[in-house]
Amino acid sequence: MISGEEIAYDLILSLLVISFIIFAIVLFFFCRKKPVKSEEIHSSVRVSAPSYPLTEIDTATDGFHHRRIVGKGRLGTVYAALLANQELVAVKRIHPSLVLSNAGFGFSSILKSLSLAQHPNIVPILGFSQAPGERIIVMEFVGMASLDFYLHESTSDGGSLLDWNRRLKVAAGAARGLQYLHEGIAPNIIHGCFKASNILLDVKFCARVCDYGLYFLVPNEKRGLVGYVDDEYWSEVAAGGGGACKASDVFGFGVVLLELLSGRRSEGGLLVKWALPLIKEMKFNEVLDPKLAIFDMNQSIIRLAKVASACVSNTRKSRPTIVQVASILNSLEIEING
Repeated sequence: MISGEEIAYDLILSLLVISFIIFAIVLFFFCRKKPVKSEEIHSSVRVSAPSYPLTEIDTATDGFHHRRIVGKGRLGTVYAALLANQELVAVKRIHPSLVLSNAGFGFSSILKSLSLAQHPNIVPILGFSQAPGERIIVMEFVGMASLDFYLHESTSDGGSLLDWNRRLKVAAGAARGLQYLHEGIAPNIIHGCFKASNILLDVKFCARVCDYGLYFLVPNEKRGLVGYVDDEYWSEVAAGGGGACKASDVFGFGVVLLELLSGRRSEGGLLVKWALPLIKEMKFNEVLDPKLAIFDMNQSIIRLAKVASACVSNTRKSRPTIVQVASILNSLEIEING
C-alpha cells in the first residue's frame, strides 16, 4: 500500500518536471533570435553611385545634342538622357572652365559621398562620369520645372499656379530636404547655394532640392550666388576661407521664403532690403504677391513672413537652425491642410 508521503513526493516531483519543461520552452522562445533575411540586409546598406563611361553618357545624350538641353546654370548644362537600361535621367555637364580649375579636387570621391543622400525632398545623385576635360553628374529626372521658373519665368503665368497652399507645401518640403542634408546624414552636407532655381517641383508640386554639396566647384564665383548668402560668406571668402556653412544655407532659405511670399526675384539682395522693413512694421499686405489675391491676412502668412525675417536678418550666431524652421513650416502645412 502506497503511503501518503510517497504520493506527496511523486506529486512534487511531477510538478518540478512540468515546471522545468515550461521554463525550458519559454527560455527557448525568448532566446531565439529572428533570422535576418538577406533582402533586409541588402536594403539597409547604402551603395555609392557608380561611375559611367563617358561613351555611355555621350550616347545617352545623343552626343550632348542641344535638343536634349533642359536647363542651364552656374555649374553647367543639364540634358535629358536615356541610359542603356532605358532609364530616363538628368545629366549635368560641368562647364569646362570649372573642370580645369578643379582638376585635382577629388571629384569622384565627393560625388560618391553625396550620392549616399536619399530623401523624398532631394534629387538623388545616381552616378557620375569623368574624363580629361569632362565632369558629369547623373541625377534622377524630375518631370517639372524649378520654383524659380514658376515664380519668375513662366510665360503662362506659372506664379498663379502656385496658390498659397502650394507655396506653403513647397516651403515645408524644401525645409525638410535641407534639414535632412544638415542633420539626417553623416557626414552632414552643406548645400552651398540654396536658391529657388535649385528647388525642383515634381508633378504633385513636391519640392526636391538639387545641386547640394557642389559649391566646391565654384567657391569664389559670385554669379548666381549674390543675394542668396549672407555678408559673413563674402568676409570669409575674402579672408581665404570657405564661406559656405549651415547658417549661410538658412539665409538662402529665408530668401526663398521671401520670394514665395512676394513673387519677386532676389535681385542680388535688394529683395531682403525691401521686404525686411515692411515685415518688421507688420505691413504684410505690401509684401504679399498680388497674384495670390489674398485680402485677409491669415496666420500662416504672418508666421512664414516672420520665419523668413529671422532667417535673413539675424547674424549667424542668432539665426534659427533649419531644424527649427522646418518644425514651424511643417506645423503650418498641417494646419492649413486641416
